[in-house]
Amino acid sequence: MQTRILTGITTTGTPHLGNYVGAIRPAVEASRRADVDAFFFMADYHALIKSDDAARIERSRLEIAATWLAVGLDPDRVTFYRQSDIPEIPELTWLLTCIASKGMLNRAHAYKAAVDKNAAAGEDADAGITAGLYMYPVLMAADILAFDAHQVPVGRDQIQHIEMARDLGQRFNHLHGREFFVLPQALIEEQVATLPGLDGRKMSKSYDNTIPLFAGGKKRLREAIMRIVTDSRAPGEPKDPDDSALFTIFRAFASETETAAFRRALQEGLGWGDAKQVLYERIETDVAPLRERYDALMADPAAIEVILREGARKARAIAMPKLASLREVLGLRAMRTAAAAAGPARPAKAERVARLASFRDDAGRFRFRLFAADGEELLLSVPFADPKAAGVCQKRLKQLGAAAAVVKVGDAGLVLELDGDVVASTPDYADEVTREQALARLRAALDQLAAQD
Repeated sequence: MQTRILTGITTTGTPHLGNYVGAIRPAVEASRRADVDAFFFMADYHALIKSDDAARIERSRLEIAATWLAVGLDPDRVTFYRQSDIPEIPELTWLLTCIASKGMLNRAHAYKAAVDKNAAAGEDADAGITAGLYMYPVLMAADILAFDAHQVPVGRDQIQHIEMARDLGQRFNHLHGREFFVLPQALIEEQVATLPGLDGRKMSKSYDNTIPLFAGGKKRLREAIMRIVTDSRAPGEPKDPDDSALFTIFRAFASETETAAFRRALQEGLGWGDAKQVLYERIETDVAPLRERYDALMADPAAIEVILREGARKARAIAMPKLASLREVLGLRAMRTAAAAAGPARPAKAERVARLASFRDDAGRFRFRLFAADGEELLLSVPFADPKAAGVCQKRLKQLGAAAAVVKVGDAGLVLELDGDVVASTPDYADEVTREQALARLRAALDQLAAQD
């Protein structure tokens, strides 16, 4: 069985060497594995949240598509498409919006950071914050759930968004009594290479310290490399390779033999100017043939358009029946006679009640969640090394309900204690009214559990 891995690429900039080494190159290599069903999409709807420069977004879409194809992404092997070519994605976004709790969205990192920034500046909490930024996690969830992705490669700062996608998918499944969505897992690449930029900090458009991958050709590549900041040690003086941005970048492109030779040369006093020339020549060896393909693609946007439209066709072949099944269960179906609408007699649907759900986290530890009758997650347990211990905790909650638990207000939400030990907690809540409502809802769910036992 193949694992479906979905990767989104925001279209707001021009790819640089850091993007190539840290994301593009390893993703293309992974897409060639026989056990991977790879989906790559240009997140141009997401780009609208970050930029209102139409020309920049248009140019970025072309450059990014040409870059990925030039580096070796095979459109016959993967599904490569633009987010904006899939109308099912904004439709699914709305369907998920209708079950997304405001409390969950209030806790999204990007929104909280914007609110905190306003508070620090003495502004209104929501000054300058768009609904697009606020709803970003729901759009991202739709990107993932529309295609039943098993894994989504993300940095640690994006794990929360994957958890939100899981929560929304799980809530929809629970509300409608069937597994409509695959629940995705965050794929954290611990060994992702991070290149330093011109000033030694992480190479990033935010720092304006990037080295272009293709833009400007080899002349601009060489000019950028010659601007990398180095220390004042003169030619002939030994250099410390492990404290050199030049060496770090060189190592990302070179073989072990080449890397060892460059290390020795620096330790033996190679001048910084000569070292930069060596670095440029090594990178140019790899990049030159890729740039040639990139330039050919940039000169023929129509060819890229054909590839992306075919990718959209492949993607919609999955998304369209998915959305059709969702419309059916939600009542957004074609008109029919009363008898046809009723269909064959079915047994009465069981009343939805609060429930506990066990799972193993990424570290292999045992945990459980408490869901309210409507599918909202109320509690997440602490990790247990022993599944029996997790089971005993759940059994006590089922037997005794709210009477067995002590619910306290902690630094980050409500905390549930059993016999003096913290066993679970809730997310943070925005104010005392919300917290009191959450407390009442939690106690009611615990008592409902006890009533079922």
